[in-house]
Amino acid sequence: MTAATDRIDDRTQETRPAVLPRLGEAIPPIVQRFNRKGTLGVVLLDASPLAKIERSYGYDAYLRAASSLGGLVRDAADEVLDGDELIVSGETGRHEIVILLFRDMRDGQFYRSELPGLLRALQRAIEQRGQRVVYPYFRKVPILGTGFSAALRNPYFGAETQLRDALEEARGDAQLSARCEARQRRKGFLGMVMAEEVTSVYEPIVDVATKTVFGYEALARGPAGTEFHSPETLFATAEEESFVFELDCLCRKSGLNGAIGLPSDTTLFLNVRPTTIHDPNFRPEALIRTLEQSKLRPSDVVFEISEKESISNFEIFKEIRDEYRKLGFRFALDDTGAGYASLQAVIELEP
Repeated sequence: MTAATDRIDDRTQETRPAVLPRLGEAIPPIVQRFNRKGTLGVVLLDASPLAKIERSYGYDAYLRAASSLGGLVRDAADEVLDGDELIVSGETGRHEIVILLFRDMRDGQFYRSELPGLLRALQRAIEQRGQRVVYPYFRKVPILGTGFSAALRNPYFGAETQLRDALEEARGDAQLSARCEARQRRKGFLGMVMAEEVTSVYEPIVDVATKTVFGYEALARGPAGTEFHSPETLFATAEEESFVFELDCLCRKSGLNGAIGLPSDTTLFLNVRPTTIHDPNFRPEALIRTLEQSKLRPSDVVFEISEKESISNFEIFKEIRDEYRKLGFRFALDDTGAGYASLQAVIELEP
C-alpha cells in the first residue's frame, strides 16, 4: 500500500470524471464482502454544497460537477489504497460520496492509520484540485466535510443495520469537520479584517491613443500566503460571513493609504459599493483629511460604483453624489452589465 503521506501531484494528474453507482444498488455486494472480511470502513465526503449548482444552473450542471468530484475521490483513493474497496454515491436525496473498505479483522492498523490516511489524501485532493470540480459555478471551493467510521461484523445484528450505523457515524463526523472548518475560516477572516491586513496593488489604466498612464486602479489583496490573498476568495468569504460592508471600507482605506507613492498628476480609481455612503469615514470632511495625508486632491479620485450591489434609492444616492461632485470627486460605474439595473444606473448617476 502506498504511504498515506504521499502527495498527489497536481501538476501531472488530471481529474477524470466518474459516474458512481448508487449506494442502494450496491447493498448486496457490500453485505457479502462485509460478511466475508469482517471489518468495514466508511469514509464519507459531504457534497451537499454542490446542491446550489443545481438550484442556480440546472441539473446537468450539477451532474457534471458531481461526476468530476467522483473522479477526484476515486483518484485520491487510488493514490493510497490497494485492497478491497468500493466507491459509491450516497443514498437518494443525499449529496455525498462514500468509500467503503473491507478488511480482515486482524488488520490492527486499519482504524489507526489507513482510514485517517485516506481522509488526509482526500482533503489534499480537494485543496489542490477542488477548484476544477466547482468551476465555473463557484468562485472558491466550498467546504466539503469529510469523516470516517468503522464497524466489526457482529452476527447479532444484520449487516445492513451495521452499515447504516456506520454511515450515520461517518456522516456526523463529516458534518462536524465542516462546521469546524467553517468556524476556523470565519475566525481567520475576521482576524484579518480586525487587524486591517488588507493591502492594495495599483493597476495602471492606459490611454491607448496617447500610450500614457491615465490613472491607477486600487485592487485589494489579503495577506500573502493565505487563501484570502485571492480577491475572489476574499470577497466571496465576505459575502458568506455578511462582512461585505466592513471589507469594502477596509479596502477603500487601504487604497487611499497606499496611494502616497503614486506619480503626481495621475488619477486614483477606488472601487466602492453603494452602501459605502453609510460609512462615517466616507463623509466628505473625514475623506478629505485622509486625502491630504495621501497628498491627493478630490479631483484626483474617481469612485467606481460597483453594480454587483443594488442601489436601493437613487434619489438619496444622487444627493450624496452631488455633494461629492461639488468638492471635485468623480464617479464611474464598475461591472456595468453584470449588475441589477445597468441602464437605470447610467441614466440616474450620469457617470
